[in-house]
Amino acid sequence: MTEAVAPAERAATARVHLRPIDRDGLLAFAAKGRANPEVRTTMKAHTVADGQFRTLTHIGHHAPVVVDEPPHLLGRDTAPAPSEALLAALGACLAVGVQAVATWREVPLSRLELFIEGDIGNPAAWGAGGADREPRQMGFQAVRVKVLVEGDAPRETLDEIVRHANVYSPVANSYRNPIALTVEPA
Repeated sequence: MTEAVAPAERAATARVHLRPIDRDGLLAFAAKGRANPEVRTTMKAHTVADGQFRTLTHIGHHAPVVVDEPPHLLGRDTAPAPSEALLAALGACLAVGVQAVATWREVPLSRLELFIEGDIGNPAAWGAGGADREPRQMGFQAVRVKVLVEGDAPRETLDEIVRHANVYSPVANSYRNPIALTVEPA
C-alpha cells in the first residue's frame, strides 16, 4: 500500500509539462498575421441528418463529429447536444489561445483545464409551434468559463495569460460579437 504524499514532498516532485507547441511556427504564423491583418480563411463543414435529431458533421478528412439531443429534447443522447458542442468549441479555442500565449511568453504549462457552463432554454421548440420568441431571447443567455492553469510562472502571470487569450479568442469573440449569418435553401 502506498502512502499519501505530503504537500512538502509534492512540491519537490518533478513537474511534467504539457506537450509544447512549435514556438518557431507560432512566431512565423504571428508574423504573417502582422504582415496581412485582413487575411481570412473559409472553414467548411457538411452536416448530414441521421434521424431522430442525430447528425454527423464531416470536417476535412476527420471522423464525423456526432451531435444528438438528450431524451428530454426527443433525441437518443448518443452524443453531445448542438449547444454542448458550441461550449466545447469555446473551451477548445480558449485552451489553444492559452497555450499559444504561454508559448509566446515562454511559460511552460503543466496543467490546463477549462470548466464551461451556459444557460439556455428552448421554449420555442426550434420554431416548431413552441413559445413565440425573438431571436435575441434564444440561444445562450449567459456563459461562464473557469480556467485552471498551472505552469512555471507566478499566479499573476498565468492569470494574465488567460485574460490575454480570452481577448484574442476567435470563438469567444464569435460569442461576443454579432456576425453575418445567412441560412438559405440549397
